Amino acid sequence: MQHIFAFFCTSFLGAVLGVNFPSNIQIGGLFPTQQSQEHAAFMFALSQFTEPPKLSPQIDIVNISDSFEMTYTCLSVLQKVLDTAAEKNWQVTAVNVMTTTEEDYKSLFQNLEKKKERVVVVDCETDRLNAILSKVIKLGKNGIGYHYILATLGFMDIDLSKFKESGANVTGFQLVNYTDTIPARIMQQWKNNDAREQPRVDWKRPKYTSALTYDGVRVMAEAFQNLRKQRIDISRRGNAGDCLANPAVPWGQGIDIQRALQQVRFEGLTGNVQFNEKGHRTNYTLHVIEMKHDGIRKIGYWNEDEKLVPTAIDQQGANETTNLQNRTYIVTTILEAPYVMHKKSYEQFEGNERYEGYCVELAAEIAKHVGYQYRLHIVTDGKYGARDPETKLWNGMVGELVYGKADVAVAPLTITLVREEVIDFSKPFMSLGISIMIKKPQKSKPGVFSFLDPLAYEIWMCIVFAYIGVSVVLFLVSRFSPYEWHNEELEEGRDQPANDQTNEFGIFNSLWFSLGAFMQQGCDISPRSLSGRIVGGVWWFFTLIIISSYTANLAAFLTVERMVSPIESAEDLAKQTEINYGTLDAGSTKEFFRRSKIAVFEKMWTYMKSAEPSVFVPTTEEGMKRVRRSKGKYAYLLESTMNEYIEQRKPCDTMKVGGNLDSKGYGIATPKGSLLRNPVNLAVLKLNEQGLLDKLKNKWWYDKGECGSGGGDSKDKTSALSLSNVAGVFYILIGGLGLAMLVALIEFCYKSRSESKRMKGFCLIPQQSINEAIRTSTLPRASAAGTSSGENGRVVSHDFPKTMQEIPCMGHSSGMSLGATGL
Repeated sequence: MQHIFAFFCTSFLGAVLGVNFPSNIQIGGLFPTQQSQEHAAFMFALSQFTEPPKLSPQIDIVNISDSFEMTYTCLSVLQKVLDTAAEKNWQVTAVNVMTTTEEDYKSLFQNLEKKKERVVVVDCETDRLNAILSKVIKLGKNGIGYHYILATLGFMDIDLSKFKESGANVTGFQLVNYTDTIPARIMQQWKNNDAREQPRVDWKRPKYTSALTYDGVRVMAEAFQNLRKQRIDISRRGNAGDCLANPAVPWGQGIDIQRALQQVRFEGLTGNVQFNEKGHRTNYTLHVIEMKHDGIRKIGYWNEDEKLVPTAIDQQGANETTNLQNRTYIVTTILEAPYVMHKKSYEQFEGNERYEGYCVELAAEIAKHVGYQYRLHIVTDGKYGARDPETKLWNGMVGELVYGKADVAVAPLTITLVREEVIDFSKPFMSLGISIMIKKPQKSKPGVFSFLDPLAYEIWMCIVFAYIGVSVVLFLVSRFSPYEWHNEELEEGRDQPANDQTNEFGIFNSLWFSLGAFMQQGCDISPRSLSGRIVGGVWWFFTLIIISSYTANLAAFLTVERMVSPIESAEDLAKQTEINYGTLDAGSTKEFFRRSKIAVFEKMWTYMKSAEPSVFVPTTEEGMKRVRRSKGKYAYLLESTMNEYIEQRKPCDTMKVGGNLDSKGYGIATPKGSLLRNPVNLAVLKLNEQGLLDKLKNKWWYDKGECGSGGGDSKDKTSALSLSNVAGVFYILIGGLGLAMLVALIEFCYKSRSESKRMKGFCLIPQQSINEAIRTSTLPRASAAGTSSGENGRVVSHDFPKTMQEIPCMGHSSGMSLGATGL
């Protein structure tokens, strides 16, 4: 259903057809159709017929579906509209503008906005029409998307500059065609006469009411000339009547004057002047004029026979498409690296040669495929395009397209719903999304025990408990199994083997065996029993998998330098307040957060709009500088493509974190209804199929990157091992060596103390007897089968010979006495 709103005050067709003079008096002449209408003065009317005029031109040009709102001041006009609405099954809502206040106008347009009714018909006298248009401008309803149809005969007489600047579409009717031969000649004569009589006054073209007055006087003059030629006496000499007679007495000569007026026919300022048998003007033409942002043009005409006849716009469009090369189009863009940049020493170049970048080459390719000449124009205010909430005007590149200052926009312009309502977009030439830019954090220094990082701390703890558990189980099964017990091997010098059975897997030997297996070094003892070997086998399998997994990850962990990012997603930003974040002040990213209904983004928008100082930046370059100056305390939300480009530029201190917050695309924009829309769209599709768009992106993003092949895409960077990577291993080695020396010292002290205590019970004996006892002692020697070892692999020390043990003990003085006597 198409909804139309209309202001109706008078029937503008009455200006040329109205007949409201009573017919019984029979006074021939020219009379206004409505006595109260200023713009209807001196309109052609014949007094005999009073058939009311119809609203055919408005009805034909509006082509309303079934909903119609109107305001009115003239009940007769309202009745005509209601009659037509009943015939066409329209829904009519009437509002009397005579009693409408300022607040009522505001409420009316608010209701129109809610109903999405943006086609407005205004049919009022000149003064009231100007008042309504002023209120429309004040309320900001003169922007893109609104279509006003002015039911006036002097469309060219109305000041519509505010509507043109704001982008509204205004359609009206023009009775006088100033480009025709007769109006142009007469206008020139008037201009010359005024210049002679009033040389200091600027000449203004007369309004259409003056043209109607001129033609009205000419009709009267030609009618009376015809009466004189026919020798018809129209004087009232001797035929005076009483004007107050009841009933009224008709004037005898009135019928002659009426007939003479009806026979007049000529080409005047208002076109063909002719009357039918009923005295109505006929065979006249109303020119249908349209004003858009690109100016005023004729789009058709209306007459009684053919009704509304549109001009062959399609044919004109075809001719324009054919002759695209004959016109130079204005391509608006924005200085934004790598899309559009100044060349080095660009002052030495002229025209398009001053610029380089992705969009510069894209614009050239599109122009080559479409076949038109173009000139690059940098947007004046340096903005992409947003609608001012107060003035309702568009700025940036969108505004230049809306208000006719540019023909095409080739730039990183995001396709959005609000922009699509006022301009047309091509298919996306680049896909992207909103991303987060932060300052690249410093590389984390590896810890002393970074060699433990390949396995989680939980795994290391489980390995320790597994090691202890396996050692204990091995100790227990060795104690329970009879096959682990065995007799000591026959020692050299012994005639009989010892009757004592030994078990090599004490608790310390079990721990030593498990540790050797885990370190893949082995041990000098092995389980003899089946149960012990099962324990050893599963432990070896366990250590094989663990050591292999550890080795596989160790190289990556030791050779990769990691950067710890304070945030990883939009959720992280929303949860904290230490790091500020913002967007471009006028652009699609800010609009995305403002309109979003997602809880996280709503929370972020609430923070951003209330932050002090403001977190919004005027340009992307300013946002990038703010990120670098903030020392990690500011995050900038921008398109992912620009984020990736900045990440590739020196000083390589920014990075993109997390995924994209949304998915959208850049498109090439044209004004609504532009003839370039379809050719440009086809050119974009063709370039995409040829792979040229990907080649251009690789060229300007990565081939010209300044941060190496990896750039800043990865937070990890492989490098050679440094001492800090393996410092923990050296610390363990040094600690182990120190511990070993400490244990050795403790063992030495402990053994020395034990031997000292035992030696205190020995008696002093002659040196010769000691030497003899040592020679005759049976000390064990190593055999082929090896020596018997004790716990932990230590060789069991032997006691002194029995001859030494049987020496009686005596005091120190006795020893000295023996030595003195020569024993």
